[in-house]
Amino acid sequence: MCLAMPAQVVEVDETTDMATVSLGGVRKEVSLALVEDVSVNDYVLIHVGYALNKISEEEAQKTLELFAEAGLAEATS
Repeated sequence: MCLAMPAQVVEVDETTDMATVSLGGVRKEVSLALVEDVSVNDYVLIHVGYALNKISEEEAQKTLELFAEAGLAEATS
């Protein structure tokens, strides 16, 4: 079973195809090799250092709320 977490893109480095994402105040560098057209403030699903796909802000917030209810993440907002 895999678990992908939604995170907001805060910085994009197009020369390396990498992005810095933020999730619960934690920043992490992830690869954008699997996703196209990612910009700052987009939300992406991340898993083991890769952005898997873009999602809407609404879907990201809904997913994070469900993770918080399950005790897997802190609530955001």
